[in-house]
Amino acid sequence: MNLRGRRNREPEINLTPLIDVVFLMLIFFMVSTTFQHDADLSIQLPEAGIETGPREATTMHLSISADGEYALDGRILADGSRETIVRALEQAREEDPERHLIVRADARTPHQNVVRAMEAAGLASISRLSFATLQGDGSE
Repeated sequence: MNLRGRRNREPEINLTPLIDVVFLMLIFFMVSTTFQHDADLSIQLPEAGIETGPREATTMHLSISADGEYALDGRILADGSRETIVRALEQAREEDPERHLIVRADARTPHQNVVRAMEAAGLASISRLSFATLQGDGSE
């Protein structure tokens, strides 16, 4: 038995497992931390009510089908280009410049088609725009 060789050795602490544990704790806290969203927009959403909308005579209805066809007040437009929609909206506004636009889009209508309608309404200087939806019981 050799007991003399052990007394002269100094104890060593291996830091590798300690660094691994600290690194894992750092990753855990980074993943589980909730960050504040200070850059979010502060908006006030409208509430739905049972009030009736504007009178039928002062509204125009732009319907968008799931296939991308547009119809203004029941008349199907030649194509779904932005220029065609703007021209049709401007012609409809000549009768009454204060007309309100109601967009009726099918539930399966691509988002791009609704955005195109909104952009066309802006280019036609329509400031009053709303979207037709169904209430929970299936009525408009």
